[in-house]
Amino acid sequence: MTRRDFLALPALAAVPSLLAAKTPSIHLPTYADDRLAMASYSLRTVLDLPRNRAKDPKADLLALVDFPKVARERFGIWNLEILGQHFPSVEPEYLKTLKEAVTRAAAVVVNIPTSVGASFYDPDAAKRALAVTNSKKWIETAVAVDCPSVRIHIQGVKGVTPDAALTAAGLRAVAEYGAEKGVVVNLENDDPTSEDAFFIVKVLDTVNSPWLRALPDFCNSMLKGDEKFNYDAVTALFPKAYNICHAKDSEVDGGKVFRVDLARTFAIAKAAGYKGFYSVEWEGEGEIWSETVKLVENCRKYL
Repeated sequence: MTRRDFLALPALAAVPSLLAAKTPSIHLPTYADDRLAMASYSLRTVLDLPRNRAKDPKADLLALVDFPKVARERFGIWNLEILGQHFPSVEPEYLKTLKEAVTRAAAVVVNIPTSVGASFYDPDAAKRALAVTNSKKWIETAVAVDCPSVRIHIQGVKGVTPDAALTAAGLRAVAEYGAEKGVVVNLENDDPTSEDAFFIVKVLDTVNSPWLRALPDFCNSMLKGDEKFNYDAVTALFPKAYNICHAKDSEVDGGKVFRVDLARTFAIAKAAGYKGFYSVEWEGEGEIWSETVKLVENCRKYL
């Protein structure tokens, strides 16, 4: 190709990103039982953490470093999803201690879902920049504990309509940093407004990076009170998912319990060719240990 030929090519925006030269290569398990993960959020009421507002002071509380051993011994699960807000510290010394506890339990951390303290579509450019900066810090935390992915929360802004273009601009920078560090960035249909499933699809299509993926939650989109919308949402998200989703059969919001059909949702995932982990996230009513075991067993059945 001559210089003249090169200059005649379409604008640079149409040229594939450098990210396309490198794609994620997370080791995804082949056997069904290996595909279950345990979300620390399932045990939120028994985790003894300074910022844990959900903990039950009457329960026998666990330190986060005990979570890997408990997940393996009580649930037979060694893939862990640790909520960012459950980290007592992200200082290097603590992360080293946590990583050692994970190794002792013959476990691995497969995802870190976290908030980032600012919105990617805030009208204030400084706050949008903060969302990017804080996201990069969580990617660094993931690297420190050998975790291959993070889930970044798209925070809302009061009185501001979610903006896909601004959100995509910030998350493109985060995805590029994830590519540098070998960490996939996931987006979840968590908040019904700022993380509407179809808004997430639009953001993912805009960024179009193998390092920015969907994290379908089985039940979160049911919060809009529309069963059809929930199944349409997970159907739209699973083809864009890579390594992690949230397997749950219910969601509690404002005292109301929303339920989904586990079999139907697993079938949607399989139809989409999803090969990643199913992170068990108990969110229902009842006794935490027995109900989480029941959910684990049901997920195993459908796997």
